[in-house]
Amino acid sequence: MSDLQVKAVARYVRISPQKVRKIIGAVKGKSAEAGLNALKFMPQKAAEIVEKVVRSAVANSEQHPDIDVDSLLISNIIVDQGPTAKRFRARARGRGARILKKTSHITVILTEDSAE
Repeated sequence: MSDLQVKAVARYVRISPQKVRKIIGAVKGKSAEAGLNALKFMPQKAAEIVEKVVRSAVANSEQHPDIDVDSLLISNIIVDQGPTAKRFRARARGRGARILKKTSHITVILTEDSAE
């Protein structure tokens, strides 16, 4: 049953993809339960967002009766860059400095652990 996978996607999240990618290395490859426990105690804003997406993927897996929720594995987390909002801040001598507010698309893919 390892070919069956469940996913959850969070799109247009207002955080830089670079900041999210720092977090995902710590939980990729772990069981869903262990990954959620690790994310809960990380101080970064991105950890809270990724935790929410992993919880959503676990909830999505409950829709499949042949998947055991306790044996789920975080097989992959993909972070893509979304659209960038461009803003200007007033600077000296009538100039303007551009501010880039980046967004992310976070995809969490869970598979059933084949070891059990």
